Amino acid sequence: MKRILLVDDERWVRTALKWTINKLNLPLEVVHECQNGLEALDWIKVNDVDLILTDIRMPIMDGLTLVKELSSLNGAYNVIVISVHDEFQFVQQAMRSGVTDYLLKPIEETELKVCLEKWLTKISNEELTSKTIVSEKENLPLSTIDRVLEYIEKTPLDQITLKEVAESIHINPSYLSQLFKQQLNIKFVDYITELRIEESKRLLQHTTLRMSEIAERVGYSDLAYFSNNFKRIVGCSPSEYRNIKSKTGDGKLNKIR
Repeated sequence: MKRILLVDDERWVRTALKWTINKLNLPLEVVHECQNGLEALDWIKVNDVDLILTDIRMPIMDGLTLVKELSSLNGAYNVIVISVHDEFQFVQQAMRSGVTDYLLKPIEETELKVCLEKWLTKISNEELTSKTIVSEKENLPLSTIDRVLEYIEKTPLDQITLKEVAESIHINPSYLSQLFKQQLNIKFVDYITELRIEESKRLLQHTTLRMSEIAERVGYSDLAYFSNNFKRIVGCSPSEYRNIKSKTGDGKLNKIR
């Protein structure tokens, strides 16, 4: 069964979608629901999901921002956006950002079925390709990971994505994700997140950069998500961390522009 996350600020829409998906009798299961993009990002960070169905218009964090932030997580996420006819320009923007497909409200059962079946076929083909690649390259030397780490070390944190790293060493992103976890015993996204948080701690402690500037430098386009992620990992907010280090005298602040 493939796992689906529903993201929509209207509860009745989520309920209707879940009921219809169950009715289709496809190998799909709605495992969680979120009211906005920020809530979805927090959930995705600690849970596995195969497909995300998200509305475009939502408070706090909309669907387009969610799609953008997902790319910063460096995972291979499949997203289907939901919109209305007069928002088609946003749908086009989302498609350029790499979303899998789109649905227009009101969503008809037949259209939903066609969309989900097309996605299932796509995923099946990708999994077959990945298995073939893994079987052919299961003895790939550790030097591949060395090349990955070297690329990460030389590349600014705000420019690192799983896709870009994979392309730099000419291998499949899905295979790289599997190889990274196998060789280093940590997910690619978690490794990059640790680097981003450590660098943000350094910038908070030793520079006078604004929070938004630090967030952008380490690869977070959304300040709220950066702050939330920082607090979850470090145990305090970025501003609290800076104040603590300032009071304890740990580090001299330098102006950076």
